[in-house]
Amino acid sequence: MGTILLKNIKVDGKVSDILVDEGIIKAIAPSGSERIGLHAPASGIEVVDCTGKVAVPGFVNMHTHAGMSMMRGLGEDIIFHEWLKRIWEVEEKIDEEYVYHATKVACLEMIKTGTTTFNDHYWYMPMAQKAAAEMGIRPVLSYVVCDRNDSGETERQKEQCLQMYELSGTWKDMSRFSLAMHAIYSVSEPMLVWTAEFARSHGLKMHIHLSETRKEVEDCMAAHGGLSPVEYLDSLGILGPDVIAAHSLHLSDRDVEILGNRKVNCVHNINSNLKLASGYMFRYNELRDAGANICLGTDGCASSNNLDMLETMKTAAMVQKAWRGDPSAMPLNELLDMATANAGKALDMNVGRLEEGAAADILIVDTDNYNFLSPGSFLANFVYSAHSDCIGSVICGGRFVMKNRVVKGEREILAEAGRMLSRISG
Repeated sequence: MGTILLKNIKVDGKVSDILVDEGIIKAIAPSGSERIGLHAPASGIEVVDCTGKVAVPGFVNMHTHAGMSMMRGLGEDIIFHEWLKRIWEVEEKIDEEYVYHATKVACLEMIKTGTTTFNDHYWYMPMAQKAAAEMGIRPVLSYVVCDRNDSGETERQKEQCLQMYELSGTWKDMSRFSLAMHAIYSVSEPMLVWTAEFARSHGLKMHIHLSETRKEVEDCMAAHGGLSPVEYLDSLGILGPDVIAAHSLHLSDRDVEILGNRKVNCVHNINSNLKLASGYMFRYNELRDAGANICLGTDGCASSNNLDMLETMKTAAMVQKAWRGDPSAMPLNELLDMATANAGKALDMNVGRLEEGAAADILIVDTDNYNFLSPGSFLANFVYSAHSDCIGSVICGGRFVMKNRVVKGEREILAEAGRMLSRISG
């Protein structure tokens, strides 16, 4: 792992030098400072002049399905539960080779749009891990339980979960293993409880779709004596700071209180929710004030159609302002934290911060274009004016995974993925 010196790059508005070594940020100091030399090795430094550029922490996509990257447009203009049925039909046709190539496409897109860590929720975990390792970014990979109240499937998945956990011990890259329950409507109660117990006994995070649609809430209340999905999971002892709850959209005041008290990590997936008409009134202020940790995700490409976190940030902020009738809702600094530092906290990972000692996951943003020609703040122009193609280079784990908008092997990745499309066509 080499040493990189980013010279004359803006950090929090100040022209600075950043020294990266051994995968971490060793030093950040005013440009030309002698402090950098105190931390730098004697030789072997790659020096990059970043004059006119700005450093931003790498984005963390807290909820996605990377293996869906080639399913864009397969379920358009239909309601959620019809869409889900359509996707499950498509998924019956895929295999581990398909997921490997689809995950490489997803990683390519995430690199090009500034994501350096992603929290995945999909099948064929070993192939997703291989793809992410080859692309050089950080995946948190969930073994997904989804037994659909089939006792035979329950036992098979328990056995396979243990096998995948043991396999994760052989990973030598930045990959992290976690567990996922698909949702309360697709996982039996005994399996929900077993999964939580397994996760906690092994110190693992749990990832679940929660209160994504009104139908999910209504069905849960009918099946469980008036309990909402949040109340139901809480009654089982599942909710806690080790839970990552994707969507968390249709919430009562009591739900918000529970999620806050349990310090649950709630992931807002605005573009997916809008496109599937699941809803848009995400209770950001209330969840934040109650004590929940709030992050952002794109969801999978079958619903959101892209993995662009900068687009997600913009849409999340504007919709929040609109439905509340309050332009001060979701301030820019909080918005950036949702895409970076809050996610690092949720995952217990040293990511999402431009600080000495933090993981060296850095976006180098080119401001020499019309989107930044204004007296507005960098962050305002970055989120509301620019697009992700202003991200010129990306460092993840102390290595360049993109330089000057070029990702190694991009054309080959797309060509190989194209061969897989016949698996789901027709």
